[in-house]
Amino acid sequence: MKYKITVLAGDGIGPEVMEQGLKVLNATAKKFNFEIETENALIGAVAIDQTGNPLPDESIESCKKADAILLGAVGHPKYDNDPTAKVRPEQGLLKLRKSLGLFANIRPVSTYEILYDASPIKTERIKGVDFVVFRELTGGIYFGDKGTSEDGQSAYDTSTYTVAEIDRITRLAFDTALQRKKKVCLVDKANVVETSRLWRKTVGEIAKEAKYAEIELENMFVDNAAMQLIQWPTQFDVILTENMFGDIITDEASVIPGSMGLLPSASVGSELALFEPIHGSYPQAAGKNIANPFAMVLSIAMMLEHLKQFEAAQAIKKAVDTALNSGVATEDISKENAKSTTEVGEWLTEFILKN
Repeated sequence: MKYKITVLAGDGIGPEVMEQGLKVLNATAKKFNFEIETENALIGAVAIDQTGNPLPDESIESCKKADAILLGAVGHPKYDNDPTAKVRPEQGLLKLRKSLGLFANIRPVSTYEILYDASPIKTERIKGVDFVVFRELTGGIYFGDKGTSEDGQSAYDTSTYTVAEIDRITRLAFDTALQRKKKVCLVDKANVVETSRLWRKTVGEIAKEAKYAEIELENMFVDNAAMQLIQWPTQFDVILTENMFGDIITDEASVIPGSMGLLPSASVGSELALFEPIHGSYPQAAGKNIANPFAMVLSIAMMLEHLKQFEAAQAIKKAVDTALNSGVATEDISKENAKSTTEVGEWLTEFILKN
């Protein structure tokens, strides 16, 4: 079996963690007898610098022809710190999601026993944390009409959702919940926001369908959910939410395991899927060979599951587990005996080939 993968290394630490991730992917392909063909494409600040466009048409076409897409990171301080910039790296990411119809961002969150002390949350609160967040990606305030008045004294952002947009991600979340603990928590702001009321109505109607009879649906306001994530994170199984709330909730959840460098994600559509670490471009670490590659590597494991290479995906997860338990980690996790990005990638590669 041969798979064509479009590689969008992107900005900041993206190229560094991608390099190690691809080492692990190629080792896994060799071990489990499948082929990987990669094609590099531009996105983000590096794309703006080279073409003036945060997502060139050539990148979109490459992605559309691929079996799956890997993304490193998008973002650069020279755009973040310039409020007047008309073209921004993040526009490439939003355009990519829209162009490929990537409507659901899926972020699993779980804890590792060896890293309990690294979490800012008390150990007794995070033992056994294992949930997944489904964030809608193509609607809401990020994609609605927006603008600033001519005198600069007011601005607006419009949030819009359709029943169809809510329906498709809800079914994906419910189907996943049926394979887990059969619990779904819808996070909204239905006491204030009209789109949230549409979410609550639509999700509630889907929950009444016979195929989802086993699903236990809970509704929770986003402000309460933000608090509950810290106070009692083990209560959650599948969290379902809209675009902006999901953006905030998933970043909050990322601190639970003790390092953002451990969390992978998938952005899926009806035909294509993209896989990326959640940590962002982390420009302060770029070029220093200190970035944590685990999230990139675990994103590749999610990609292999998507491609139905389940044994290969499990081998990667085992390698990461073993590395953590052996103290093989970058400085964000292992303060006293930190390994470089390259050393961690090489250790994982060797482990997979030998086990």
